[in-house]
Amino acid sequence: MAGASSSAAQLALHDANGLSHIAPIDLDPAERQWIRDNPRVIVASVQYPLYLFQDEHGRWSGLNNDVLQRISAMTGLRFEHEESFSTDQMLERLESGTADMSTTLAMTETRKAFLEFSHAFGGAGWVFVSRAGAPRVSSLEQLAKRVLVLPARHALEEVIRREHPSIELRLVKTYAEARALVESGEAYATIENEIGAQLHPSGLLTVGGVLEGKWEADHLAVRKGQPELLSVINKALSAFSAADLRAIRLKWLGGIAPAAEASLWQRIVEPGCWTMGVIGFFGLLSLVWNRRLSVLMKQRGEAERSLNDQLAFQHALIDAMPDPIFVRDLEGRLVMCNRSYEELLSVRQDQVQGRLLFEIDALPEATAMMLHDEFMAQLQTRKTRFSHRQLLFKNGPRDIYQWTVPFYSADGKLRGLLGGWTDITQRRVESGCRCLH
Repeated sequence: MAGASSSAAQLALHDANGLSHIAPIDLDPAERQWIRDNPRVIVASVQYPLYLFQDEHGRWSGLNNDVLQRISAMTGLRFEHEESFSTDQMLERLESGTADMSTTLAMTETRKAFLEFSHAFGGAGWVFVSRAGAPRVSSLEQLAKRVLVLPARHALEEVIRREHPSIELRLVKTYAEARALVESGEAYATIENEIGAQLHPSGLLTVGGVLEGKWEADHLAVRKGQPELLSVINKALSAFSAADLRAIRLKWLGGIAPAAEASLWQRIVEPGCWTMGVIGFFGLLSLVWNRRLSVLMKQRGEAERSLNDQLAFQHALIDAMPDPIFVRDLEGRLVMCNRSYEELLSVRQDQVQGRLLFEIDALPEATAMMLHDEFMAQLQTRKTRFSHRQLLFKNGPRDIYQWTVPFYSADGKLRGLLGGWTDITQRRVESGCRCLH
């Protein structure tokens, strides 16, 4: 996976060049006028790895984004993603009219009251996800008198309430929270798209059977009252050749396989292995930090004499950094952090070490769940990520520059994630910025 980032970048460049040669489709005068009158189409987007997510540069990527780019090249439509943090929030934005469309919503009768759906361009099944070691779940009948947890306004919620009233349905905000409840034993199972379910480390969870008779087709959902937009999108999708669709799906979904069980964490805590892991991730850190850190790393390498000296130096080094720094293992549990991280989130390392982000009261629940989901997806793709974004903290929204990079041991084994962020809002205040917002 060492060359994954550069390969992805080359592929993206190739795709961008290829789009310039796509022939425009024929549109009628009303459709062309609508595009002139609506220069931006706002897409309410929830990050769902492989289908739609932000890459290491903060750019939107994935199968659905490739479809939008191709439609844009055919029609002149300009799509702009605006991030939502749950299905419920995304639906609220579409209902209120602050967004025009979405790419990751399954079709239901309730949603058809305020949304129209494009032609299908693919799809996947639904699968059961349950706790490892429990009997394999392969049907809804097995969940009678058991707790099934789903994100609020899930596409299957209405059908399950109507056809399987004996199932105790529990609703949460995100898939991350649903998986956490299954891991803890508070819920017996959840249901996910079969592609997305394979992107998370097995750990305490296992993927069960496919839900028979329930296929989740891939559609683009358009807010009602925009018949021209829907018509333009459908014309473009109809112009896709079978080979085009096959190529896009193979690009993103061709290599999906069940994730291997994560058992390396035990070896991380072994002193020798942990030392090599720290050395490995500090090597990566030197690529994303400033020159001063690079010099200090070289000094550490030259002065390296013993295990205790190395560890003492490394802890002192990250503690001296002005920005928050953290290390998480393959399950997303905190391994270590620096003092800036402790101070900014009002936590102590000895109290939060070994815990998942949403298991501590350091961030708003939605923010913690979203970040944990991103960490798990990044451990699967093994890509570095750098993004300028706004996050909701306990004291309100903050503009930050966030980075996370996978780190490896000397023998090339993935050990976890190293990350941190710079508070741009605070930097503006400290520098006396008088910018109007």
